[in-house]
Amino acid sequence: MNTRAITKNKKVVTFGEVMLRLTTPNFQRFSQTNEFIATYGGSEANVAISLVNFGISTEFVTRLPENAMAQACVNSLQAYGLGTDGIIYGGKRMGLYFLESGAAFRNSNVVYDREGSSFATLRPGMIDWEKILSDAGWFHWSGIAASLSQEGADTCLEALQTADRLGLTISCDLNFRKKLWNYGKSASEVMLPLVQYSDVIFGAEPEYKEIFGIPPVGFKAVDTSYPLDLSGFKVFGQKVSEQALRCQKIFLELRNTITSNHNLLAAILYSKGTLRHTGIYDIVHEVDRVGAGDAFVGGMIYGLLTYSDNDQKTLEFALAASALKNTIYGDFNQVTVEEVEGLMQGNTSGRVVR
Repeated sequence: MNTRAITKNKKVVTFGEVMLRLTTPNFQRFSQTNEFIATYGGSEANVAISLVNFGISTEFVTRLPENAMAQACVNSLQAYGLGTDGIIYGGKRMGLYFLESGAAFRNSNVVYDREGSSFATLRPGMIDWEKILSDAGWFHWSGIAASLSQEGADTCLEALQTADRLGLTISCDLNFRKKLWNYGKSASEVMLPLVQYSDVIFGAEPEYKEIFGIPPVGFKAVDTSYPLDLSGFKVFGQKVSEQALRCQKIFLELRNTITSNHNLLAAILYSKGTLRHTGIYDIVHEVDRVGAGDAFVGGMIYGLLTYSDNDQKTLEFALAASALKNTIYGDFNQVTVEEVEGLMQGNTSGRVVR
């Protein structure tokens, strides 16, 4: 597992579970509603949709049951231009998650119903990684796939070993979900060996703490004048790099939640002893924060593939993509490169484009 240059001009492959998302309408609580809005989502699928929206050839790998709901999901993914040839079929059901969107001082709430899903019962040997990755340049995975079962973690390892042998760039979203780690092992115990394959790592500070045991530096911005603790973040990055020796680029998205609909965002990149940072976005009318981290990852991968090793522009693009996602309903980030770059250039007026 040696450090390698980022592979460009080949397709990206992402791997994870896509689920049926059922959301209460009009910010209602679960106890109030008798109907749900049905969409699809899941971290790695969200990343893939961002990439195809940005013009990057991308394939999504998962396991789904052979039924009409799964086919409807696949149809939805294909409508964006996402490659689905790597999807395998088997098992009995799609995973579900229920979302109760928060408002003002009331938190959002997620209830998972994914135990025993087709993806949760995935086993090593089911996916032909050699075939799927043969013409790819980048493989992206996340801690969610490893959190569902030991077999899921073993399948991640199988994919990572193949991607490593074929010379792909590998990125990891730490994606710690406390509600999912239920099979007797800690996230750190499972994830630390797996992240050793990654050239690029993304996460929020609490996720780095769960996996690497590194205390957060802290981000308590209440407005855009907040001074980032740059020396603290540099030490943070150094500590991560000491535990993930192959990793070339360590990304952090920083979020301070004022209320459920008011958040402030910034981002950090540590690479080879150098720290880069963004300014702060103050989002006062958030629509849907689910998938905002995935939008960052999609922007991050796009930037690393596109901006000729301009790490600062990559970081700015990733954060702008994430900021825009907070204004868009659903898991998928429905934005274009032009819209993201427009926000990077200061176009925040919200005027009607005619």
